[in-house]
Amino acid sequence: MAEETKKVLTYKNRNLFDVLGEDEIKKAYEYADGYRAFLDAGKTEREVVAEAIRQAEAAGFRPIADGDISIENADWYVESDKLKPGDRVYKSVGGKALFLAVIGEVSPRDGANIAGAHVDSPRLDLKQLPLYEDGEMALFKTHYYGGVKKYQWVTLPLALHGIVIRGDGETVEVTIGEDGDEPVFFVSDLLPHLGKDQNKKTLGEAFTGEHLNILIGTRPSGGEKDTDRFKTTVLELLNEKYGIEEEDFLSAELEAVPAGRARDAGFDRSLILAYGHDDRSCVYAELRAILELGTPKKTAVCILTDKEEIGSEGVTGSQSAAFDSFMGWLTGGLCFVARSFERSFCISADVCNAFDPNYPEVSEKNNAAKLNHGVGIMKFTGSGGKSGSSDASAETVARLRRLFAENGVQWQMAELGKVDQGGGGTIAKYMANRNIATIDAGVPVISMHAPWETVSKLDCYMTYKGIAALYGSKD
Repeated sequence: MAEETKKVLTYKNRNLFDVLGEDEIKKAYEYADGYRAFLDAGKTEREVVAEAIRQAEAAGFRPIADGDISIENADWYVESDKLKPGDRVYKSVGGKALFLAVIGEVSPRDGANIAGAHVDSPRLDLKQLPLYEDGEMALFKTHYYGGVKKYQWVTLPLALHGIVIRGDGETVEVTIGEDGDEPVFFVSDLLPHLGKDQNKKTLGEAFTGEHLNILIGTRPSGGEKDTDRFKTTVLELLNEKYGIEEEDFLSAELEAVPAGRARDAGFDRSLILAYGHDDRSCVYAELRAILELGTPKKTAVCILTDKEEIGSEGVTGSQSAAFDSFMGWLTGGLCFVARSFERSFCISADVCNAFDPNYPEVSEKNNAAKLNHGVGIMKFTGSGGKSGSSDASAETVARLRRLFAENGVQWQMAELGKVDQGGGGTIAKYMANRNIATIDAGVPVISMHAPWETVSKLDCYMTYKGIAALYGSKD
């Protein structure tokens, strides 16, 4: 009797391979194929947004227009120039953030089911005047973006992605280093034979931001008496291919990212190794879920914002009024947005760290997410005494728990390491600051913020199922 009671009263999260049938595991692997292709199509925030728009338009979404203003009265639904149930609209913000919505059966003023993720990932940005030469080599100066371990970015094949706006106003897209016959770039490091002094330093001291200079060429132009011969070679090649000059770097956004495509990992192909799982694993889950959605009861909203890795600031960050403006379109005016927010529910779809047996000392096993155990729910983020966290209420957790249970979504509780070990944040607090009930849920990641991160295919699939359940919710 005691054993039967124990089985009923105790809680244990199970491995998805022990829970799912072969048919659903096959669906998860097929989902992962689409996700890998999405990762390869978008390695910068601009590329992710462009690919999301391409897929959205193919699924019947259109840009929101001046006539698209909703009103609460049911007569709104029969006016052809107004939004009506089932309409699929989007709004791009500077090509670096994106909002999508499927209008529900009830007025958006009665709230929305919202999922928000971020499209940016840690990387090396080129400085405003990046090109210089030294030691008869041409190099780019960089400024790292987001929280990185700098040593992970040395001796790594890098590709260059971004845009350059020339003096004549034309925007030129740049992608170098992804095709097999294209050159790649790299940051050099000391050989171990000369690393005696380097080895005495901490990792933070041994690899500094100003040392992350990318080697881009060694061939000179002109004669030995000419100046800037190595810079000139690079500029000639860039001018020939893109029509740009050195001054054009002043109005450019060029990012150095790991070169290469997303790959299956492990003998069993159960994992994906790629750049940018944080947070594009959740971006794809949101996008796929809303593209497949029919007409929901409540309006479904997908938020894809930029700048999360540096505080969600700026026009394209989640603190921006751009999202409030978008909701103003849906509700018929900013005066109705506050009412909509207080009746809305939001999943801040962001990754959590997965337990790593190589580093067990940083995790508290009872509350650490595990690979292949489903979408990770974080009631709070922040650091220390939950500083910087929105700390979702018990009611919010219970609502998500019930929603997932009703839709066969396996989930697990997660936290970002042991208390006082570290910490981090997401866009959750910025959504909660809008008076929206908000909670974090996303894919567990191994080696988060490294150039190459690892996730489980089943966890990615379960996160997608969770977002789809939210969008289709009757609440």
